[in-house]
Formats: sequence, structure tokens, C-alpha cells
Amino acid sequence: MNINQFIKHVSSTGNFSIVDGIWYSESCSELSYPEDSYNGCFEIEENSFWFAHRNNCLVSVINKFSPDKLFLDIGGGNGFVTKAIENANIPAVLVEPGKSGVLNAKKRNLKNIFCGTLNNLNGLTGQIPSIGAFDVIEHVQDDNSFVKEIYNILSNEGTFFVSVPSFQFLWSDEDTEAGHFRRYSKKKIVQLLKKNNFEIVYSTYFFSFLTFPLFLIRTLPSKLGMRKKSKIQTQNEHNKSKGFIGTLMNSIWNWELGRIQNLKSIPFGTSCLIVAKKN
Repeated sequence: MNINQFIKHVSSTGNFSIVDGIWYSESCSELSYPEDSYNGCFEIEENSFWFAHRNNCLVSVINKFSPDKLFLDIGGGNGFVTKAIENANIPAVLVEPGKSGVLNAKKRNLKNIFCGTLNNLNGLTGQIPSIGAFDVIEHVQDDNSFVKEIYNILSNEGTFFVSVPSFQFLWSDEDTEAGHFRRYSKKKIVQLLKKNNFEIVYSTYFFSFLTFPLFLIRTLPSKLGMRKKSKIQTQNEHNKSKGFIGTLMNSIWNWELGRIQNLKSIPFGTSCLIVAKKN
């Protein structure tokens, strides 16, 4: 299925109506994600080292395994990742249940935006060649059913790209406030995918440099009841560092990106990245 066939299919189901270039589902159920977080992320995404590095890593593996196929970015929020995929000349579609998210994606001039969930995309069994769920599965209470649903709509030998926050020991108040149900080890997310008949073709951690700082700045204060989050604090945590620290971090991000581009594993980090094939 290509992008034109996808749009034709969605328009023919009668489940969506188009308003100002956005396709809206008639029955839209939200994930476990705070509505005000869409705008909070939208304010920091463009200038965040974290979002920039994640985009670089995600686009590199998508280009490696699925460079020219229809790509559904499930639960893609404000479309920051979807836009990067689109800019890489990959036919991308944002599928996002949050209305604030799709409106922000429209501000980014994203071409293909659908306000809905997988449940709203009827009749696509075995037809989608590539799907991404980037920091989404941790928001889904029944992650097994979610992965099973992804498997069902992927075409034969279709590719599933996943990123999730890693290590339960890094749990903090931010996870609770973000609507997370869990964090994953690489072993745990791989087991979930294999359980649903996926073949793992690449897996790694990334954001290795952040493991200890995240524990020190977020996890430990949360455990001690001392974590006081503010909008300014969140922005400061995402700002690109300058001087020696900035140079060091850029070197580490370039090293990680090089490892990922060459499909080599990184032994630890605050996020996991998995590429899986439908058997």
C-alpha cells in the first residue's frame, strides 16, 4: 500500500472526516497522555538536544530498513518525528489521537495527519509496510494487545520501529506525570515483540550519557520526595549545553549515531531502540 491508496482507503471507510487538512475520526479514544503535555513539548522540541538526537537516530534506521515505503507514525504527538521522516523523502503519516497534537502538527505543515488510533483504522490487516511507535508503548496499559494489533496490520515482512524509555530503576515522578505504565529493559521489549511473532533485526540502547544524570536529577529526588518540576526546569534540561559539556555531549551523540548507522549496539542508555520484522 502506498500513501495515495492509504488516503483513499481511509476516506472510503466513512470513519473519518477532513477539516482544515486533518482527518478526524468520529470515535477517537486517547492514550494515557496528559493533554497539556502536547503544547509543553511543542515549545521545546525545536531547540531540544534530546528530540534532535532521537530524530537523527530514528531516521537513520528507517532509512536503513524502510527508505521508500509508506510509514505510519502511531501516537506521534506533535508530528516532530513524522516531519523529520517526511523531510527524508519517506511517505509518512501521523496517526495521533490527541487534538492538540494534530493541530501542532498542522503548524509544522505536515502533509498527512489523522486524528485517531489504530482502532479507528479499519480494514488495513496485512497492508502497511512500515510502522513506528516512538515512546508510545509505555503509555498503553495492555502493551501486548497493542503490539499484536501492530503485527496484524503490517504487511508480510513489514517493519516495526520502536523506542521506549529504559530501566525501571530510573522511574521518577516524570514517568507518573507523563502517563507511563512502565519503563523497559531491552530484554523486556524484545521479549514482548518476540512473543507476538516479530523477528528482531536490530536492538540497542541510546542516550547513554544521560543514564547517571537522569538518576541523579530525576529519579533520586523523586524517591526522596524532593522533585519539584517547573516549566523553566524542563526547558533547561532540554537546552543544548555550551562549552566543554556541550562539546562532550555532541561527541557522544555523534558516536551513538555512528554506532546506530552501522547497526552496532550501545550497551546502556535511557532509551531503547528496536527494529523488528513481521515473520
